[in-house]
Amino acid sequence: MKFFIDTADLAEIKSLASSGLLDGVTTNPSLIAKSGRDFKEVIKEICSIVPGPVSAEVAGTEYDQIMKEAAVLRKIADNVCIKVPLTPDGLRACRHLSDDGAMVNVTLCFSAAQALLAAKSNATFISPFVGRVDDIGWDGMQLISDIVEMYQNYSFKTEVLVASVRGPLHVIEAAKMGAHVATLPPAVLRSLFNHPLTDKGLAQFLKDWQGTGQSIV
Repeated sequence: MKFFIDTADLAEIKSLASSGLLDGVTTNPSLIAKSGRDFKEVIKEICSIVPGPVSAEVAGTEYDQIMKEAAVLRKIADNVCIKVPLTPDGLRACRHLSDDGAMVNVTLCFSAAQALLAAKSNATFISPFVGRVDDIGWDGMQLISDIVEMYQNYSFKTEVLVASVRGPLHVIEAAKMGAHVATLPPAVLRSLFNHPLTDKGLAQFLKDWQGTGQSIV
């Protein structure tokens, strides 16, 4: 499974990129608004830090505006992935952008039917929002399972990018189902390290080592 982080915080991106665990970044206008900086400048800087896909979301909702904005975003860097909404105009743009060689992330997916349409539109990624589905009393992980099974049945090239991830269990369940990517808040990615037995074991090892009075260097 590939790990993307869902943030526009450059310090967080640099830190996690240096760990070697980061495969890409997803952003949206809300995340970049928090930075208080110019949208295109932030995307450009993120693309210089992370060699993998960096999703930059259009603000337009109609086909012509989406295509105009996508043309500007594609010029920022080769690893920009155009993020479009799962609407008729968004999927029309997805098809034309994909046919022209652009990476496209279709966002705001909440049903398997929508995911099927995105795959038929040659999306690079489909972003089902598991946390938001859970929030309305439905089963977000069942949605992931349905999409993965459906894509495997027809060998679609579209990758399942699990979004709106709330905790480690979402990540593990999605990985078990065969989802290709999870985009995580930085805190959730870091939480994957945590286990009390790891902390306990390390503390004991360090105590034992200190008792020897030795030094490796």
